[in-house]
Amino acid sequence: MKTEDGWRRSLTQEQYRILRGKGTEMPFTGALLKNKGEGTYRCAGCGNPVFLSSDKFDSGSGWPSFKEAIEGSVELLCDTSHGMERVEVRCSKCGGHLGHLFEDGPPPNGKRYCINSAAMVFERK
Repeated sequence: MKTEDGWRRSLTQEQYRILRGKGTEMPFTGALLKNKGEGTYRCAGCGNPVFLSSDKFDSGSGWPSFKEAIEGSVELLCDTSHGMERVEVRCSKCGGHLGHLFEDGPPPNGKRYCINSAAMVFERK
C-alpha cells in the first residue's frame, strides 16, 4: 500500500480527489462515459481489473454504468454521506473509491454500478 503522499504522486489531481477523497466527477464529463471499445476497465489506482466492457450499458445517468463487477474485484460498503444511504463501491485491492451501486439497473439482477471515469483506465482487448 502507498502512503497518501505516494498516492498524490502517482495519480492525477482528479484521480486522487475521487479514488482517495471519495469525490465524484460532474455528470456527462467523464472520458469513459461514451467508450464503446471492447476490453477491461481497471482501477486507476492499482490496475485491478474491475469491470468488463460486455457489462457496460448506457443508463442515461451521466456516469459509466455496469450490470456486474468482475467477481472479487470490488467491495461494497454502506455510505451515509450527504444525508443519503447508498452503497459505496471500492476497489478490493487498493480500497480506492470507484462510485456507487444502485438497484435500478437492467434485468436480470437490477444492479447499476455507477462509476467515475477518472477512477478507471480502459484496456482495449
